[in-house]
Amino acid sequence: MEKIQSLGVHHITLTGAGRQASIDFWEGVLGMPFVFEQPNLDDPDEGHLYFDPGDGRLITIFTNETRTRIHRRTPMDPGCVHHIAFEVDRAMFDQIIERLEARGIGHSGVKDRGFMDSIYFKDPLGLLIELACYTFIPPRGSSHAEVMMQAHKLRVERGDKAIARKHLADASVMIVERSQQSLSADRSPSNPYE
Repeated sequence: MEKIQSLGVHHITLTGAGRQASIDFWEGVLGMPFVFEQPNLDDPDEGHLYFDPGDGRLITIFTNETRTRIHRRTPMDPGCVHHIAFEVDRAMFDQIIERLEARGIGHSGVKDRGFMDSIYFKDPLGLLIELACYTFIPPRGSSHAEVMMQAHKLRVERGDKAIARKHLADASVMIVERSQQSLSADRSPSNPYE
């Protein structure tokens, strides 16, 4: 038996309502360029809209003009999608509450998750959307996932409940020391002011 290796998310497809309402939310609220559309090739009564969430991958929406919102919150039964999270930078994150409130969209306020800050709100059909901003920048040549894995190991080793900024900072130091050479024989912390 062998694994099937994934290379990343190819696309996520959601069941939407009308075409224009979908465009108004995904592009008009979240700024995702509407890149193309075609019929749903499995259901001729539906449209299929494609949006770029910012990384060149795709969020796609099946539309049907006869569908309307049926949930205040999409189901959270086992196997259902709880929420979808999109990354934003700090400058945008600091503007989210104001921009949601200008549209009358309710939200969770800022949630500090240690390794990221999050704001949650629902799309017009009741799907929970999270806009998240990492609290750290990975060292050059590494990824957020690499820092998170190292921070997790430090958290477990130290017996802490959740990843905190200290774990992230220490993980970044470890990754840099592991991946970048130095002419120094001793790379331990020092104090040149003593």
